[in-house]
Amino acid sequence: MRFVFDDGGRAAAGYTGKAGDCVCRSICIATGLPYQDVYDRLAEGNATQRRRRACKTAFGVRPTGDKRPRSAAQGISTKRKWFNDYMESLGFTWVPTMRVGQGCKVHLRDGELPLGRLVVSVSKHMCAVIDGVLHDTHDCSRDGTRCVYGYYTLGGE
Repeated sequence: MRFVFDDGGRAAAGYTGKAGDCVCRSICIATGLPYQDVYDRLAEGNATQRRRRACKTAFGVRPTGDKRPRSAAQGISTKRKWFNDYMESLGFTWVPTMRVGQGCKVHLRDGELPLGRLVVSVSKHMCAVIDGVLHDTHDCSRDGTRCVYGYYTLGGE
């Protein structure tokens, strides 16, 4: 799969350094929306989601029910309803490519994903694929062996 370096407008928005913002970047790349707009919406969703159980933090134990920090830089829980609702509001439809016990059927390689604007979910990462070309800050395809769990397609293409 051909690779094109694309930060989704992160640098133009004034952000520097590395961050776990692959969800934000991939949405920006696939939609063309400004990085800051998408970042703010994801940070809002992240801040309002409740934690499921108590967790340790650098400052002690955060009890159940405390809110997350308002940030989209250290990951987004893409399994939450608010995230799916946000993607649907942008015109995306979720297409699963892997089921429990089925094994990997679709890889991040030429000819295995449909044409169009996709936000692709792979292990611990999301990336954008536009008309069969991988757009990201690094080539995450693992030479075509990376398994695709599913993808959001724009406009139900």
